[in-house]
Amino acid sequence: MSLSGDVNIYKPALDRDTKLIVNGLRVYFPLRRLFVFGPRLHVKAVDGVTFDVKEGEVFALAGESGCGKTTTGKAILRLVEITGGSITYLPSERMRKIVHTLPGCKRISDQGHIDLLSIPEKYYKPLRQDIQMIWQDPYGSLNPRRTIFEILEEPLDIHKLALDKSEKIDTVAKILEEVKLTPPEEFMWRYPHMLSGGQRQRVVIARALITRPSLIVADEPVSMIDVSLRAEILQLMMDLKKAYGLTYIFITHDLALARYISNRLAIMYLGKIVEIGDARKVVEDPHHPYAKALVEAIPEPDPERRHVIKELPIKGEVPSPIKVPPGCRFHPRCVVLD
Repeated sequence: MSLSGDVNIYKPALDRDTKLIVNGLRVYFPLRRLFVFGPRLHVKAVDGVTFDVKEGEVFALAGESGCGKTTTGKAILRLVEITGGSITYLPSERMRKIVHTLPGCKRISDQGHIDLLSIPEKYYKPLRQDIQMIWQDPYGSLNPRRTIFEILEEPLDIHKLALDKSEKIDTVAKILEEVKLTPPEEFMWRYPHMLSGGQRQRVVIARALITRPSLIVADEPVSMIDVSLRAEILQLMMDLKKAYGLTYIFITHDLALARYISNRLAIMYLGKIVEIGDARKVVEDPHHPYAKALVEAIPEPDPERRHVIKELPIKGEVPSPIKVPPGCRFHPRCVVLD
């Protein structure tokens, strides 16, 4: 099933296999007042986003830069202040007993689902073991002054997951082997600048995995590495998913990649989801005009057809997220209305 247009009719069900439900999520960033007594304006980065993620699946959030997909991912990890909405989450069995005893934690199902936003920020640290993020930039996300061992040791120290130096070395060596940085003794004492872009991204993946999470938000994990290495990194992520029963939220601007790697796909535009459904169906038979425009913008692999100029069903510029259009956010740019 694929839904487009007013996806507010999309009502996720809280089933046994539901890992995450994001319902009506809003993230507004306040701007400084131009005048002392003037109105306060807000950037509506995410404005009423609703979707669910099933346990063990790859759910993709796609859209162009500025659509709110990365902010949505950060909101799930509680890395930005959430303006409104709710997030329901099912912790892993390993973490369930710990999470359910956290102050303020509201349990909302017999299976163990919790209201993620009910836990105060100061008590939230244990949940960060279970929800991790793979960052887009393998160059900027690793501390250049620390060795790979020190970078991977830090999460172990924060969450007290290793008792002594020997155990830390063994844990780091094992995770480096899992991300195919072998022999681990050769890599763990290097600094990030001594590694290639692909090797750095493997370290970023290792850092996300070392706490043994069950949900990973991957923010464009292959967009900044060499094209020749992307397939290797994606295959590594899929192998790790299978080995550890991971659930991925995969953030990307590349619809062809989203179709290849994900089970379901949601397309975002100006802070809202405009189409959601089975990834293959959304890409092969999009309904919303914006989704059609994104599909038309996918590069043509056939050399004989690359000269064909496609007429995109889109016009004008993206409106300001400060003053968003009423109704469908895309209507000022929609050629269907002409």
